[in-house]
Amino acid sequence: MSMGMNETEVENSLKKIQNAGEVRVIIMCMHSVLVGGEHQATFLLKAKEMGLTVSHKPLQNSSQLREAYNAVLTITVASEPLSFNEAFAAAKKNQEVMLDVQPEQVHPLFGTIYNSIYILAKSIHNTRNGGMPLSGPNLAYFAKNINFSGFSHKVRVDNRGEVRTSYVILDSDGTGSQLYQTYTVDLTTGQLRFAGRSISFPGGAPPSSDSVCWFEKSTICTGGVEITYIIVIFAVIFSLAIGGLIISLFIRRRLQQIQLVKGPNRILLTFEDLTFINPQLSKKKITLEDLSESKSGLEEKSADRSHSVNSMQTTSHDTTNVAVYEGDWVWLKKFQEGHFKEVKQSTTKIFTKMKDLRNENVNPFLGFFSDCSMFAVVTEHCSRGSLQDLLKNEDVKLDWMFKSSLLLDLIKGMKYLHHRDFAHGRLKSRNCVVDGRFVLKITDYGFNELLESQKAPLEEFPPEDLLWTAPEFLRDVTSSRKGTSKGDVYSFSIILQEVVVRGPPYCMLGLPCQWWLFSSEIIRKVKKPPPMCRPTVAPDQAPLECIQLMKQCWSEVPERRPTFDEIFDTFKLINKGKKTNIIDSMLRMLEQYSSNLEDLIRERTEELEVEKQRTEKLLSEMLPPSVAEALKTGGTVEPEYFDQVTIYFSDIVGFTTISSLSDPIEVVDLLNDLYSLFDAVLSNH
Repeated sequence: MSMGMNETEVENSLKKIQNAGEVRVIIMCMHSVLVGGEHQATFLLKAKEMGLTVSHKPLQNSSQLREAYNAVLTITVASEPLSFNEAFAAAKKNQEVMLDVQPEQVHPLFGTIYNSIYILAKSIHNTRNGGMPLSGPNLAYFAKNINFSGFSHKVRVDNRGEVRTSYVILDSDGTGSQLYQTYTVDLTTGQLRFAGRSISFPGGAPPSSDSVCWFEKSTICTGGVEITYIIVIFAVIFSLAIGGLIISLFIRRRLQQIQLVKGPNRILLTFEDLTFINPQLSKKKITLEDLSESKSGLEEKSADRSHSVNSMQTTSHDTTNVAVYEGDWVWLKKFQEGHFKEVKQSTTKIFTKMKDLRNENVNPFLGFFSDCSMFAVVTEHCSRGSLQDLLKNEDVKLDWMFKSSLLLDLIKGMKYLHHRDFAHGRLKSRNCVVDGRFVLKITDYGFNELLESQKAPLEEFPPEDLLWTAPEFLRDVTSSRKGTSKGDVYSFSIILQEVVVRGPPYCMLGLPCQWWLFSSEIIRKVKKPPPMCRPTVAPDQAPLECIQLMKQCWSEVPERRPTFDEIFDTFKLINKGKKTNIIDSMLRMLEQYSSNLEDLIRERTEELEVEKQRTEKLLSEMLPPSVAEALKTGGTVEPEYFDQVTIYFSDIVGFTTISSLSDPIEVVDLLNDLYSLFDAVLSNH
């Protein structure tokens, strides 16, 4: 703000500052009173009069002006190596200044004007030497990079034309007219250096820090905030934030624990939630009413935990993996004894991740059974069994469209799992289940992650369970539990071979007949190539592109195996855009079955006609013609009256003995021949 030109205007300016509040620092851009600054003298005296420079311990025996000046810091150009007075005395001695005046009588800008004229002269000299005209841009250009000794200090102009010189911060001790250096400001390096003597603040303490307003033209500095207050406030806010975070984490963990055992999305299940059944004896789905009756029966027979639910045969949890949960059949994948002792916090995070998976080709995770030292993953029960079971069932006819539909379901399921950063690690045909609509779903995902989170010991698998395992995991068993996407691609290639040839893995190699010896030999060869051991598939069993894809998937180098995104795109090209929906395949099979059924009906009709004729002939031989015709037409046989009849009685001597010594057909032939003879005799009378 402007100070004003007279004492009244100065007083008005100081009143504005005083009314603004607790003003701690006033920056004055004017000449120092110690070098003839009359305006500053007027300003300081008026400030002293209004109490703006009062200290807690005012100096005794000093003039008002010096006492007021104790509250002033002077920033000016550093005079090196000579002070202004010394430089002015040297100029008078060298007759560069001819006037008989004292340094205090010289205008403070004398040295600045001297340096400016010198820079202009140097620029003109450089411009002329450069053969350039004396224009404004040329003078500004040639004024760059100039170094010289000015009137009382060294002057340096940088490559941008800016004067880089040093400044000093001067202060007085309030007892005399001499100023001393407190700090130096080096504009070349942008540093503030301590000059060896501290600033003398009125009251013995500096004002509070508040530099926000220093560079705002419309804002008056009204005091600052002590650094101690800032530290305390920051510590309180930090403590509150940490405390709030701890409380929120505690509440969140508590809510997660409650959600694990309660609510519609609960994960941890017990015997109160499941009813174990024998699927071989229970062929219908249980209803909720049946389940409630089952629970009441369970309470009555809680000793053995087995009971009957209508016509459903319940059994013990030790002898079955099938149970009823909320009216639907479920499958329990049990953990071996010792793998689980308690559900850890890291394990619940995996449960939540598995619960969030939603895909048509991923068997949904329903919960985790934990009761009576038994731990198991609970998933939906698929009535068609595993893919391995379906391939072994010869009653199910599988053409290529049917096979490709199952394979496409598998590819889409694995593609979804890999997009959710879920490597399977245990993929095989037994872990692919088929529901009642012939939709393939992937199960047993996340099993390895659960074992890893529980720090379960590594289990040793039989050789026949390792036929789907990638060779890099056969060589390094410790890393096999983690699983990788490339390892899943290798397992897919073995399943692809199973589906194509409709046989077990490596079934066409012709190795030893014993399955254990066969599997052991295969694992040994896969683990230690060369030669590389892989299944063989005849070219006529699948499209050539499919066989080539299979070979890419079981590559010895994991990086050369394609991703499931690439497999999905390739598989769509193999079918050449044809739909591989299982429903279309089923409809095509139904049409073929309908055609076969018509031929079967025609054949059965002809056989029925022949049997009808034979029955009518037999009937006519056993009964009178009139009676036989009435019976064939479904009419009523009217009784007939005869005046005279002859009734013939016969007996065969020793018939019981004859029957015991003869075959049934021999007895029939005997009776037929005997009574045919009787009929022939009677016909003559």
